[in-house]
This record gives sequence, C-alpha cells and structure tokens, in this order.
Amino acid sequence: MKLSVIIPCYNEKKTIKKIIDKIFLQKINLEIILVDDGSDDGTVNVIKNYKRDSRVKIVYHLKNKGKGAAIKSAVKFITGDLVLIQDADLEYNPKDYKKILNKFKEDKNVKAVYGSRALNKNNYQGKMTLMRFIRIIGNKMLTLFSNFINSQNLTDAHTCYKSFRVNTFKKIILKEDDFSFCAEVNAKLSRMNINIEEVPISYSGRTVSEGKKIKFIDFFLAIKSTIKYRFFC
Repeated sequence: MKLSVIIPCYNEKKTIKKIIDKIFLQKINLEIILVDDGSDDGTVNVIKNYKRDSRVKIVYHLKNKGKGAAIKSAVKFITGDLVLIQDADLEYNPKDYKKILNKFKEDKNVKAVYGSRALNKNNYQGKMTLMRFIRIIGNKMLTLFSNFINSQNLTDAHTCYKSFRVNTFKKIILKEDDFSFCAEVNAKLSRMNINIEEVPISYSGRTVSEGKKIKFIDFFLAIKSTIKYRFFC
C-alpha cells in the first residue's frame, strides 16, 4: 500500500527539513504532500529544495488560512491508498507509521486509524509544568466530550495522527479551515458509522515559545464544531 502523508506547514523553518528526513527514513512506499500555509519566516526557502524530489508535492498558500485549509488543498494531489496527517514540527514521530499501517493490513475492513498519545504512558513522564498539565486535562476533556456527542470510545480524539483509507477520506468533505477540522472529522465519521481504531504513539510536546500554535480559543471552537457537524451539517 502507498501512504500519502499530508504536511500542513506554517512558519516551521527550524523543523520542516528534520521531519521530512524522519519520514524518508521509514521503509515504506509513500509520498509527501507539503502545503505551505503562507509562511513568512523563511520556511519557503527550505522547502524549495524539494522541488525536484518526485516523492514530494508542494502546494503554496499566499496567505495563512489554517491547518484545515491546508489539508483541503492537499486532497486533489493524493495518489496513495492511505492518507495520514503529519504536523511539520517534531511533536509526532514518523517511526509510528508502521503501527498505523499494520492496523490497515491486518483487517481490510478498517477504514480509519488514529495514533493515540494517551495509550503510551511514557508520554506523561518528565517535568510537569502548569501549561503541560492544562493541555493534558484540556485534551482529556475534549476527548470525553467528543466521545459523548459522537458515541465513540476514543482515548485521544484530537490527535494529529489521523489516517484513513483514501476512499473514506475523500468522502469527508471538510469545511473548517482551522484546528476545528479535527472535531469536524470525528463527528462526520460518527455520522458515517465508521469505527476508528487506535494505536499507541510517542509524543514530545513543545511550548508556545518553541512554536506551538494552538490557542485557548481552539478548545471552545472544537466544542462548537463537534456539535455543529454531529447534529446540523
């Protein structure tokens, strides 16, 4: 099976090459669809080096539109059998791709697989700062809310590592341009009666000073989108 890896990228000049290198270390058949979402920090100069690499397709947004918008722009370039979302930072490790792919290989009826940070207890080791504690609790609350509304049983509803069979992914007509696309996808999969499998993945969260972009307001936008797409759209 061929894996299409979508990388939404906004102002990640320090990490974008590193994450692409990590992806290409994986011994699997894949392509990268890299969407630069209006970067203005020099990221574009880094990704230009991949213009001649046949494994990488590059899409440019003239202005920053959001993670969901970047994913929507990538859809028409997918040529793989499976699709996976990969952030452009180093919080998620591509070494976990094989765990995800194995779920699809083991059962042809599996249509969606998420990588769960919560299933890997090692992710909770290390110094517990106030901000880290708030993010963990916030994610647990959103997951509980998502499960309740969507009648799902996920441990990490808002993980980055969401993967799908391409024919399933293309049936999810995305509307949201920002981080709310996550809640939108969960709700639409619920309405489609598609079961989501999970596998444990590693996670190394970064701080706002290190470039983390999700904000407090996104917590409430996720709740709004969960309700909106589960019951009204």
